[in-house]
Amino acid sequence: MYYEVIPTEVFRENGSTLTYQSDQKLLPGQVVLIPLGRRTVTGIVLRRVQKAKFATKPINRLITATPIPKHLLAAARWLSGYYLSPLPACANLILPAGLTARGAIRSADVNTSNNEPTSSACVSINRAEVQRRVTSPQDNTSKTSPVTDKHTRGGANIGLSPYQQGKLPIIELNTAQQKALKTLQEAPGATRLLRGVTGSGKTNIYLKMAANTLKQQKSVIILVPEIALTSQLVKIFEQTFGNLVTLIHSNQAMTERRKTWLTLLEETYERHPSAPQIIIGPRSALLSPVGNLGLIIIDEAHESAYYQENSPRYSALRLASFIAHQLKIPCVAGTATPNIVDYHLAKTYNSLIELSQKAKTTAIDPEITIVDLKDRANFLKNRYFSNQLLTKISENLQNHHQTLIFHNRRGSSPLTICEECGWQALCPECYLPMTLHADGYLLTCHICGHEEKVPSSCPNCHHPNIIHKGFGTKLLETELSRLFPNAKIMRFDGDNKKDTDLAHLYQSVKAGEIDILIGTQTLARGLDLPHLATVGIVQADAGLALPDFAAEERSFELLAQVIGRVGRGHLDTANVVVQTYQPDHPVIQTALKADFSNFAQYLLKKRHTQQLPPFTYLARLTITYKTEKTTLAKIQQAHHALSQIPDIQVSPPMPAFHERGNRGFTWQLIIKSTSRSALQKSLMPFQKFRIELDPPSLL
Repeated sequence: MYYEVIPTEVFRENGSTLTYQSDQKLLPGQVVLIPLGRRTVTGIVLRRVQKAKFATKPINRLITATPIPKHLLAAARWLSGYYLSPLPACANLILPAGLTARGAIRSADVNTSNNEPTSSACVSINRAEVQRRVTSPQDNTSKTSPVTDKHTRGGANIGLSPYQQGKLPIIELNTAQQKALKTLQEAPGATRLLRGVTGSGKTNIYLKMAANTLKQQKSVIILVPEIALTSQLVKIFEQTFGNLVTLIHSNQAMTERRKTWLTLLEETYERHPSAPQIIIGPRSALLSPVGNLGLIIIDEAHESAYYQENSPRYSALRLASFIAHQLKIPCVAGTATPNIVDYHLAKTYNSLIELSQKAKTTAIDPEITIVDLKDRANFLKNRYFSNQLLTKISENLQNHHQTLIFHNRRGSSPLTICEECGWQALCPECYLPMTLHADGYLLTCHICGHEEKVPSSCPNCHHPNIIHKGFGTKLLETELSRLFPNAKIMRFDGDNKKDTDLAHLYQSVKAGEIDILIGTQTLARGLDLPHLATVGIVQADAGLALPDFAAEERSFELLAQVIGRVGRGHLDTANVVVQTYQPDHPVIQTALKADFSNFAQYLLKKRHTQQLPPFTYLARLTITYKTEKTTLAKIQQAHHALSQIPDIQVSPPMPAFHERGNRGFTWQLIIKSTSRSALQKSLMPFQKFRIELDPPSLL
């Protein structure tokens, strides 16, 4: 018998599948071990084919007797075509790392004489553990017990939940939420955008939808940007649904993630139906082998973490929409500040559901103070913190309330120069300014990670006057420690290396153990901080000057999200102090009022004039070579070829924002078209280079 197999390693340019032979009857979706040149790699059986007219190699062995769900095979093929990515790379997204590691599984013998797939005993899973049933809240007579193995449940071991005991907490929904829920559930196969202002109760709607889906004996996938920063949502679901919740995250060991994957695969095999469950994790969780999937929820859907920047590059939102359409199940993308393209599409196709009121009656609108950075009379006590902001911090310390200081720049100083000759401390790999980190007195490149000591004198003219310009979160921490020596101050940014560190810090903040929080966009995400009274934004327009079409959108999202941390109904006071050089800028004004509708109207008008998404499709072709001469020659050749193609617009060759890196010099072309198929067709000959379709940013 002959089978078409997708190797999970790219074997040649434009290569997709290979044909192998086997004496055993195999099913589409089974994972096998195959020879590939001199290597042995995993592969996924696609289909049985007629006898090949050329010499074929035999499949080495069967890895999993249980087939991968059909919708995942379809998803891999769709990703490959939609984003012009190699099919093997897309198929590799489905499988966990280390699937064939020694001791990982007990493989099946491919040369067995039985024509049927081997027993699923080839996978080291206790079948008794997965033969479970979920009872409805009204039925508590089930005699089967839930899985309690901490690996099987993604690290959770929390016993019977209220849901399993038939004591599901009453989830109160207001009129707007009830209306939204009804609309979300009445369109199977459709993707709906749930735009709810901060504190409008989107999580309650998620809970209701999940409970209804479980009653139908179907599973739920909930995507979150990062587990550590969405621990509140995870905790709520675990408290409600107990060990029906499976967590998938980057801190899990490879063996744990592999075992979780194998368990999910076994539990959802159609011949062994089992209890539905809720899988929560980042974008990779969307490709969990769940065969009875009934609902997809994407929380904080505006987050850039849902776009995979390394190959194969794709948007988890688009993939989720495809899977939902294939399975005819609901897909909900929830956020307070949706991506402008998603918002436009949702309005165009009548898929937008809006919650404009906060759910808690105790929630209040914050008092907003705008401070003009150009007026130095506002900064008599400190050069970084205005008089108004310092007053609020002092009041909060007296009242045992918290203050959040937001500045989207890490480090102590982003620019180190010589006052005498103008020399700058640039990264030797990237040629970009390095940032001073004063605690270790090191210069660090935030692009490639290169570090070096601060020179005692100028390497160029040997003058000792080396100065540091600008400021980051570390410098703000130093200044606040000097101004408020008795305050407990904590910094949240990219220098908090581990998700576990962030989760621990968040628990300290939630308990009121920290007086002043300082952070970058890490703190702007959907955290609920019950002791927070004031948000201080040090430089609100810092991101507006970036040379990127998405700069205004990203700035609005950050400002609106961080402002949304206060006024959530925990305290009877809420205020925001905004320091900016451009107090009248439309982005600043609409963000401060949480006025997404007017912001969207402003930005869509601008995008239409500039012919940018959503009014055109966008792609970036990036070429990198070791020498600048070769890079320029190749980018000019590509530009000439693309310029001959009708129905597309091609920009002149230009250096990338990060032109030089450790791989060499990088230049790029920006290609636009009103037809996505025309854009895809034009880029087909250039797949050996880096292609990004629908890039969320051009930086």
